[in-house]
Amino acid sequence: MKGGASDEVPSRLRPRDVLRVGAAGLRARPLRVVLSALGIAIGIAAMVGVVGISTSSRAQLQATLDRLGTNLLTAAPGKDLFGDDTKLPTAAVGMISRVPHVESASATGTVDAKVYRNDRIPALESGGISVLAARLDLPRTVGLELAAGSWLNAGTARYPAVVLGSGTASRLGVVTPGTQIWLGEQWFTVVGILKPVPLAAELDSAALVGWEAAADRLGFDGHPSTIYTRAEKAYVGRVRELLAATANPESPNEIEVSRPSDALAAQNAADKTFTGLLLGLGGVALLVGGVGVANTMVISVLERRAEIGLRRSLGATRGQIRLQFLTESQLLAALGGVGGVAIGIVVTAAFAASQDWPTVVPLWAMAGGVVATLFIGGVAGLYPAIRAARLAPTEALGAP
Repeated sequence: MKGGASDEVPSRLRPRDVLRVGAAGLRARPLRVVLSALGIAIGIAAMVGVVGISTSSRAQLQATLDRLGTNLLTAAPGKDLFGDDTKLPTAAVGMISRVPHVESASATGTVDAKVYRNDRIPALESGGISVLAARLDLPRTVGLELAAGSWLNAGTARYPAVVLGSGTASRLGVVTPGTQIWLGEQWFTVVGILKPVPLAAELDSAALVGWEAAADRLGFDGHPSTIYTRAEKAYVGRVRELLAATANPESPNEIEVSRPSDALAAQNAADKTFTGLLLGLGGVALLVGGVGVANTMVISVLERRAEIGLRRSLGATRGQIRLQFLTESQLLAALGGVGGVAIGIVVTAAFAASQDWPTVVPLWAMAGGVVATLFIGGVAGLYPAIRAARLAPTEALGAP
């Protein structure tokens, strides 16, 4: 007879039914689900947070380089053949300014003087503050910005006026212009305070006085100790090659030429290496979370043998049982993955805000975090799903 029992085809589960059945097992044990998902979430949060913080840091660095430029070069005196310190010629700045493709050149010169908050501080407690003679065009060449007050001008550069680097102002406890400090055994008036200078960090811990005032009042010999050169971006390499010979034609080998932005680029490379290490640790945490999911699913199969037997006796196939537990495992992992991505974004945003960085979390990191959890969930749930599907109805129903 047609249409007999032997011709019956097992019913098929629609995708919506698969999700509903898989989620039912999670809802039955909420505490265990939360703890298992937390293991996945910690691993994903660590990986997303590391990538996000690293990307935000690089975005801040790139913004700094875009603002300050990568075309700043410095020339400083090195050592002669006998190991003695050399000096740059007093005319070096003017000669460099005439080199083709040089936009501007300026300089600072080391002054043999010490800085104190007042005249009652012991002479040995200088605080590591250097005194530099500065040319008036230094802000335009280096890109200096003032946090308070003003830069030296043609009038103040000849009198006891000083501009403090950000670190110097902090050490001396100076917060507003108009304060007097004890510099070179005489009183100088603070006319300005600089913001931090990423491309010339030596200026952060310096007190800058006018070129003329340094010569007249502090015994400055007029030789520059560092020349800052801003070149056209397309010709930085060419200008760099000419800088030493131009600064000191008689002994170009005694001149050290560098590009400050290279140090920031090296820092970025070091950050990438450190990021790779942290990503490895995040991967270990994710693996541990996957083991936790596998453990949860194995226990779930053991506890639900009667349910499996009942479903098999009512017509559920092995494939449907396998799909049910595999879906449950992936839902559990996805729950942890989405939560981990959210936590990673929050951590990145909080850290970036504390450092005054832009918050940047790459889309590939967020999408990759979710995909990784689905893969982990599939691998972790594969064995428990196969084990559940192999249970015979009579064996499962007879389980205690």
